[in-house]
Amino acid sequence: MSGVVNVLAIAGSDPSGGAGIQADLKTIQATGGYGMAAITALTAQNTRGVRGVHVPPPDFLRDQLEAVADDIAIDAVKIGMLGTADVIDVVAQWLRSLPVAPAVVLDPVMVATSGDRLLGEPAERSLAALMSLADVVTPNLPELAVLSGEPVADTWSDALDQARRVAERHGILVFAKGGHLGGDTCPDALVGAEGIVAEMGGDRIRTENTHGTGCTLSSALATLGARTGDWTWAARLARDWLRGALRAADGLDVGAPGGHGPVDHAYGIRAGVRPPRRDAELDAWWEDIAEVRHGIDADDFARGLADGTLEADRFAHYLEQDAIYLEAYAEVLEVAASLASTADEREFWAASARECLAVEMELHRSRGAAATTERSPETAAYLDHLRAAARAGEHSVLVAAVLPCFWIYDDVGRRLAAVDREGHPYADWLATYDSPEFTASTEQAIRWTQLAARRASDEELTRMRDAFRRSAELERTFFAQRPPRG
Repeated sequence: MSGVVNVLAIAGSDPSGGAGIQADLKTIQATGGYGMAAITALTAQNTRGVRGVHVPPPDFLRDQLEAVADDIAIDAVKIGMLGTADVIDVVAQWLRSLPVAPAVVLDPVMVATSGDRLLGEPAERSLAALMSLADVVTPNLPELAVLSGEPVADTWSDALDQARRVAERHGILVFAKGGHLGGDTCPDALVGAEGIVAEMGGDRIRTENTHGTGCTLSSALATLGARTGDWTWAARLARDWLRGALRAADGLDVGAPGGHGPVDHAYGIRAGVRPPRRDAELDAWWEDIAEVRHGIDADDFARGLADGTLEADRFAHYLEQDAIYLEAYAEVLEVAASLASTADEREFWAASARECLAVEMELHRSRGAAATTERSPETAAYLDHLRAAARAGEHSVLVAAVLPCFWIYDDVGRRLAAVDREGHPYADWLATYDSPEFTASTEQAIRWTQLAARRASDEELTRMRDAFRRSAELERTFFAQRPPRG
């Protein structure tokens, strides 16, 4: 399922709008769902704290749940603040009664920021039973400690071990969060009974505006789990989306000094970015060309470059064809620059074109290669593809087409750099594509293309991915070409 999904949030309210049901509905909308709500509690709170809680009778919660389920197909359920054993039991009974089980994400709200336990022992026992009905739970470290019956983990390794034991005990996935550990990095991981399913790193985002992050992550995960049908990708996309909302949080002006303001749930809308899609993530594109990349590694060109046994005439032929390629590639990069919508992006693609001619072509000339040789069929096919993308004038598709020349060369070059270069006949070529400067350019090309993909329509995105894959395939045949016989 990839279109709009119906997601029911079962949680308490937050009149200040940053957490609870209000954050859930904003998140569901932003990540591609239609949001619905069954309210378990009414709170009086703001960015500085909770002043009061009113819990409606459990029977009224049951009425809300049944009213929604009787009328609307539910693709996913996010469960947040429940509060009492009776409320938890109502939710569990309702889930068991559904004819078709939705995707279920449980945010086990059990421990306050102060460290105080929010649930009594009967409610904690009921919550443990409810967990078996969930697909994924999203505890912070104090909540993970309660669920595992152990002290709060003070290392990431201990947190992962706790998550694995909880996952095994309940037959679920655990989204383990490292935010409470402190430090400059903030690891997260999706953990199953066998261990880590997906681990995600990244620098800590420095902001005081973190109100509602747990609610927001779990709602995004529920929505994207239903949309993708893949919890690993849902976890990656939800986390990445939340990190964007955190980066944009300081741009909001919500709450008085001393409080914790909300994340910016609408940052994607303001940036023209569409709801998260696996197909728009360049990591997915890279995974999808794994067979092509493995083929490059297995071909005798790369193996011969690595150990220095590549025939001199074959390398000379490659350089001659690459000289032809680079002149045309620089022209295509200039077109990408002319089509870019911002000065920064225009300068990047224009600088990349200059780099082709000033650095890479100079290396080729130093080895006697020139762009005067006749094009090989492999070179002609690759250039015809890139020039067709340039003539079409669609910036997003063009940058997707040129990206493999950055990404694959950087990938191959960094791995070839691991070989012993003493006396290596092609050490100068290997050094060119294993430079910090080339890696930095590759990373920037990926960022610009990633932004274009996230903004693209579904039809445009298909054209981008097709152009990217075709270029990757042509990169392999370009490497594999041989000089003509005779």
